[in-house]
Amino acid sequence: RCDEFGVCRCDPGWDGERCDRCALTPGCVHGSCEQPWQCTCASGWAGRFCDKDLSICSRQQPCHNGATCVMEDSGDFSCLCPEGFHGPTCQRRTGPWRRCETDVDDCTMKPCANGATCLDGVNRFSCVCPAGFSGRFCTVNLDDCASRPCLNGGRCLDRAGGFRCVCRPSFTGAACETPLRGHRLLKVTVSERRGGLSEPQLIVLLVLAAVTLGAVVLTAALVLQGHCRNCGHAPCWTSLTSSRRSRQRAQECHIKHRFSPSAGASEHPTLYHNIYPLTLHLPSNTTSTL
Repeated sequence: RCDEFGVCRCDPGWDGERCDRCALTPGCVHGSCEQPWQCTCASGWAGRFCDKDLSICSRQQPCHNGATCVMEDSGDFSCLCPEGFHGPTCQRRTGPWRRCETDVDDCTMKPCANGATCLDGVNRFSCVCPAGFSGRFCTVNLDDCASRPCLNGGRCLDRAGGFRCVCRPSFTGAACETPLRGHRLLKVTVSERRGGLSEPQLIVLLVLAAVTLGAVVLTAALVLQGHCRNCGHAPCWTSLTSSRRSRQRAQECHIKHRFSPSAGASEHPTLYHNIYPLTLHLPSNTTSTL
């Protein structure tokens, strides 16, 4: 309305010489209005007052130290900080350090354990673990006995970064691979075991062979003694080492048996028989006559 000639008094929410311009919301930065007290944001801006730059992540790169910039629905941004940094723009380093603008050698603190090699990177480090260890800081001890390195029945003891073999009394060496000389009745090496016979099997075969040999020697000794047996007047029989009885011819041997004179007995010959020959049946199905 006009209070005086040529002067317009605008209603609330309107402005301009002719009161044809709407008033923006107080504080609106990058916005416009069609009705009073509006703040319609221009392209690339957001927020209640259109003061949030939607292209700030790509244009200004506000996040530091390799952080990732993420835009929120509200028009704000946030920084995803890498390990070792924090703060709104990841400008602060975690820990006692304060000068975050200078890249320091992360390996000076010796974070890698068990003799591992530390490799320094940009705001990070990595550990190259020695054999037997794993993990980020090489603190995990691997089981070195999992591959069964001890041979010939040796017992494996896992140790930090290695293993130790407790060998059986008949073997020696780092992996119990060397047999001791003169310690065992049978010397069975790894190559011999691969042939199909184990040490217990060879021992059983040796015992059976010894028993068989002993039986043969004992039988031969009994046969070769050549003593006479008193058979009276009956024929002699033998069944040693034979499943059937065979009648043998006997040679008479006359040995005088003297009786005591006080008993009134007189000398008279007594008939004895010397048993021969003796038929042996060997395990190889061959018959031998002694």
